[in-house]
Amino acid sequence: MSGTENVFQERRSASLNLIQELVNVRSNVLSLYGDLAANHANGDSREVIEMLENFCQALIDYTADAHFRLYRYIDEKKERRHEVVAVADKVYPSIVATTQKILDFNEKYDFDGQEPDLVGLKTDLSLLGECLADRIELEDQVIHAMRQGRR
Repeated sequence: MSGTENVFQERRSASLNLIQELVNVRSNVLSLYGDLAANHANGDSREVIEMLENFCQALIDYTADAHFRLYRYIDEKKERRHEVVAVADKVYPSIVATTQKILDFNEKYDFDGQEPDLVGLKTDLSLLGECLADRIELEDQVIHAMRQGRR
């Protein structure tokens, strides 16, 4: 294997590892979302607030992680695979829109030690669930292109 091929293989392997880590983080967020959605009306206020805090932290971590893992090279114009760039250019504006919805949810329920107003939580979780489903579908398009793309 030539040096160029070796560098390419190492870069591709690192890219696939980053993608797998993102998918794992995303799965954790979805698990926390499911727990919160299933229990927000049944649990006591303190339990729900704790679940909400954990979920919001994981949600923000995932959102930032996705940008660093999927879009950093594209944003920095370092991605060389044309298929990946084409898909990312197509879906990135919609992903940015989902990011804003995620940030809005987090801001609403980031209460800095004060008890949040949970009255609209059921509706907000439903809307966020739709947002996350859209985002995952868009991210999966980029992930697919990254896994399949050639140099």
